[in-house]
Amino acid sequence: MKFGQTLLITALALSQSSAFGLSRSASPKSHNLAGRFSPLESSSPLVKPIGLDNVVGTSLNTATPAMDSAQSMPRGGVLSSLKNIDLPLMAYFFFWYVGNYYYNITNKLALKAAGGSSGYPMTISSLQLGVGCLYALFMWVAPDARSAPKITFDDVIKMLPVAFCSMGAHSASVFALSAGAVSFGQIVKSAEPAFAAVLSQFVYGKKISKAKWLCLPIVIGGVILASVKELDFAWSALISACIANLFAAFKGNENKKLMDTAGLKDRLGSVGNQFAVTSILSFLMSVPILILKEGSKWGGFVELWKTNPIVSFNLIASGLYFYGYNELATMTIKKTSAVTASVANTAKRVIVIVGVAIVLGESLDPIKLLGCSIGIGGVLLYSVIDNILAKK
Repeated sequence: MKFGQTLLITALALSQSSAFGLSRSASPKSHNLAGRFSPLESSSPLVKPIGLDNVVGTSLNTATPAMDSAQSMPRGGVLSSLKNIDLPLMAYFFFWYVGNYYYNITNKLALKAAGGSSGYPMTISSLQLGVGCLYALFMWVAPDARSAPKITFDDVIKMLPVAFCSMGAHSASVFALSAGAVSFGQIVKSAEPAFAAVLSQFVYGKKISKAKWLCLPIVIGGVILASVKELDFAWSALISACIANLFAAFKGNENKKLMDTAGLKDRLGSVGNQFAVTSILSFLMSVPILILKEGSKWGGFVELWKTNPIVSFNLIASGLYFYGYNELATMTIKKTSAVTASVANTAKRVIVIVGVAIVLGESLDPIKLLGCSIGIGGVLLYSVIDNILAKK
């Protein structure tokens, strides 16, 4: 398990470094200046200071409480405090953000090179899942990497709804990003809590607080405002992103039901195995849809794959990034509270929207940014409002 996480994080780090041409450099050694330059003490100084009142021998006391506390701090205090930081968790957060960022870029480049929404979006989305499956299978057969799950056929059947929703959410997201700007698709996808609230309340019978309901108009209003000045607006992108939100909301609720199955966690063995099995089932479910929708164009895609390295490289890269950042996100959520994960996911979405828009040259109109800020701010408030009110 540790080998698998290390390999995954190392792959993301290497790809990030190669993209920017970065290389590792040794960090400068820190020196304790306070220990090297200490005041000299003498019982009878040769020169006696003159105070502000012109009295010889009056000392100028310029020490401050901060200096006193700094001098009294034991050496190694900073290092000891750093030891309390959960470095693996920080690495999860970092590479989760990096993987999501690069996935959106490589995915968009592959889609554009393949013809956009009129090209092969379903083929690309399905093959991205296939790339992740190859990585998952490799982790099971590699020595000392990850133990294979010991699930039963009944377990697989119970995992099918989650896998189908996962496939639908991914495919619809790829369709949305092929039809419009990445930033616009991400803004619409930030409205997922609205879909989750409706499903939880009226389909799964889980009551949503009034405070959360009051946050939803803020989210929806922000998305509408961001859409007004969207230069690359397309109804197909809006509808596809909403469908992705619907699938994601179903996936969240179905996954909670699945985890209530007695003994399933033990048979899966790890969070990584759970995501791996779900990804393999999602890929197998996407193949029939690929054949129905774009099967007649398969020969054209194969020729494009052979002749256009932008398509082949970015498809493989986006598949690895997609699998990697989702697995790391799952591990991160497991190690943190629900509120922390929600705040981190909100921050991640802001970074992706702004960063990808700059890299790909997408519009960042002030009205669009204002709508984005309102919508994502509403999502953050939706995530923490119950906890805030509970403390009062």
